Amino acid sequence: MTDLSDAAALVTGGAGGIGAAVVQSLATAGARVAVLDVRPVPPGGGAVMALECDITDEAAVESAVAEVYDRFGRLDVAVLNAGVGGFGHIVDMELSEWDRVMAVNLRGTFLCLRAVARVMVTAGRGGSVVAVTSVSGFLADRAMAHYSASKAAVAELVRVAARELGPFGIRVNAVAPGTTDTPLFASTARLAGYQDRVAGRTALGGIGAPDDVANAVVALLGLTWVTGQVLAADGGVSLWSPIDPGESL
Repeated sequence: MTDLSDAAALVTGGAGGIGAAVVQSLATAGARVAVLDVRPVPPGGGAVMALECDITDEAAVESAVAEVYDRFGRLDVAVLNAGVGGFGHIVDMELSEWDRVMAVNLRGTFLCLRAVARVMVTAGRGGSVVAVTSVSGFLADRAMAHYSASKAAVAELVRVAARELGPFGIRVNAVAPGTTDTPLFASTARLAGYQDRVAGRTALGGIGAPDDVANAVVALLGLTWVTGQVLAADGGVSLWSPIDPGESL
């Protein structure tokens, strides 16, 4: 297990789902954890500090990150997890829906990355940042153009940030979950047969749990010679191929 004894950590979107699992895993590894979320953070989840913060609001992000740093006196790791989903075919999608998803998933991740990077650079202690993207960022999922594009952009943001921040001893990576038992995945229950079909195409079988992704996030935070990488924590669902001849053998 990654040892984060007394490390100061920040998690966005830590009130539920994957984010809540990350908070608990970080706390178990010894970190002091602050959560930024627009929703209330349930008690007992491992966070020692919780701030209401809309990550699309530049001033709110800068203020919240500064408050976390003032409370902890340092910032060692950050997990940029907050995100939203959505469905809609390109020809039918309203611009407002495109902007809603991009505002949180891309703009919000950028604002948080910039804020924590500035703090880490100024402190001169290095650090480790993991953003949560998605396997949808490198798959062509119909009716998810805005979500997929936002997550692909986050993966590239991570790669560029890794090059820029490496000289300061700051590592920047991403974890790309696949089908995970979260409220976003639960919304697909209205799609007949979808969940069973996905489970059947996952190499390890079934649907992932938030803890499975959280374990990957915490492990990646501790890999000292890894930066600019995207780790798929998806049970192998992204390995499925529509032209696999093995399905006919």
